[in-house]
Amino acid sequence: MQHSNPLLSVDVDVRTVATVIADWTGVPLSSLMKDEQTDLLTLENEIGQRVVGQNVPLTAIAQRLRAAKTGLTSENGPQGVFLLVGPSGVGKTETALALADVLYGGEKSLITINLSEYQEPHTVSQLKGSPPGYVGYGQGGILTEAVRKRPYSVVLLDEVEKAHRDVMNLFYQVFDRGFMRDGEGREIDFRNTVILMTSNLGSDHLMQLLDEQPDATEGDLHALLRPILRHHFQPALLARFQTVIYRPLSEPAMRTIVEMKLAQVSKRLHRHYGLTTQIDESLYDALVAACLLPDTGARNVDSLLNQQILPVLSQQLLTHMAAKQKPQSLRLGWDDEEGIVLEFTHD
Repeated sequence: MQHSNPLLSVDVDVRTVATVIADWTGVPLSSLMKDEQTDLLTLENEIGQRVVGQNVPLTAIAQRLRAAKTGLTSENGPQGVFLLVGPSGVGKTETALALADVLYGGEKSLITINLSEYQEPHTVSQLKGSPPGYVGYGQGGILTEAVRKRPYSVVLLDEVEKAHRDVMNLFYQVFDRGFMRDGEGREIDFRNTVILMTSNLGSDHLMQLLDEQPDATEGDLHALLRPILRHHFQPALLARFQTVIYRPLSEPAMRTIVEMKLAQVSKRLHRHYGLTTQIDESLYDALVAACLLPDTGARNVDSLLNQQILPVLSQQLLTHMAAKQKPQSLRLGWDDEEGIVLEFTHD
């Protein structure tokens, strides 16, 4: 007899079928339910809502993925393999997060491996698992287990230039055939992944060239980086991925990012406390200026928010709550001597 609250719906609809398939295959449910063709056509625009000021690299990535998804490229290998080169804080990691969200239904479909931790030849076994007879056999590798459990994912290999050559050699078969054999002899399928490698190689040279020639073309930048990359990577490996160059962010792009971050803070304040927030130009200007300093970039926005602004704001909010006061609005500003300026307005 059917209970009043059945475990399974009597009616089988598209979502029910998609849920079962998602459980069987590891394909995110949101990906099965989406219109993939529409997503692919607007991929660079979707990612560009999060990655600001990098139209050229985003377009290059989107074009390659469209070709792969429509079956026009080789069926071997991952959906795309890219080396993202450029200074810190310009959107390389955010690109990986955005791709995981758009293509595979959420940032949980991002697998991140920091290759600066794999500078010794023996660390190969950590990625793919130990062979029989060695310590750790049967536990699986960090990378192979992650992809085995999430075959539809974005794999981010951070600081790829710091990895040992034996570690990089491990990826030849992945880039070529789309498989990696783990320590237990199983073939792990990478053909439905997108692999992004990040590197700061040549960033100083890029910055210098763009300081001297702000209108330098993509061809100029690639010509500058080509010998640097050839010196570091084996030619056979270089031929297996597409190099995408991220330029330093312009002041208008940085301003947009700061506005996005502060808008998120304003939304949280309204959602949790019903506060209407007014943000002075002084705060925008201060954050943009701090993020344009050398070796900082857009990630400095989060650092400044978390270290200098949000702690002061949270303390003031707790003080008002302890005093049984409920402010209606908040003005946020910046003073070069005092730092963050907060002004609450009550009834």
